[in-house]
Amino acid sequence: MNGDGRIANVAGAVLIGGASSRMGTDKAQRPFGGVASATRTSRLLATLFEDVMLVGGEAPVDAVGRPIEDAAGPRCALRGIVAALEASHAERVLIVATDLPLLTPALLLALVAWPVADVVLPRRGVHIEPLCALWSRERAVACARTQLEAGRLALHEVVAQLDARYLEGADLQTADPDSTALANANTPELWSHLESLR
Repeated sequence: MNGDGRIANVAGAVLIGGASSRMGTDKAQRPFGGVASATRTSRLLATLFEDVMLVGGEAPVDAVGRPIEDAAGPRCALRGIVAALEASHAERVLIVATDLPLLTPALLLALVAWPVADVVLPRRGVHIEPLCALWSRERAVACARTQLEAGRLALHEVVAQLDARYLEGADLQTADPDSTALANANTPELWSHLESLR
């Protein structure tokens, strides 16, 4: 922790370089509750972490953090994860997508508090959420980079090659009692629905 209570040995990163093909507009710039999505997510991370990165794409002017260009390669989430890991000053990086507008500090802090692994991520049943995950830079970046360069872009394949630990079951329920923090808003209809839940 630094003097203002924020965590110094974990960085936060918001992935804002997605294609937004199902949304039809740039999700990072799209307002949620009157605030651009990337701004909303970056502000949340900045309340918790000393270092916040805005990875790929064009960040809203009021987003909080330092801009990081995507790694070379096809447009995909893995490219942003590689860029965040390579640019981080901290050994662990909590990387989140910009289209998880109901994320909460409780869920993010639960991931940080979980036993250290190559990657720590939520899991409900068989479904994992690699776009809200805590990555260990040194141990994950080589695997992620190799997968990206080989064109193997599925995040679950990267996770499968790493020492992964899961926030799940009762522990996930405690951190996310309404089961909404990981709700993904990738269409206009879902976006409107999640806004109604705020």
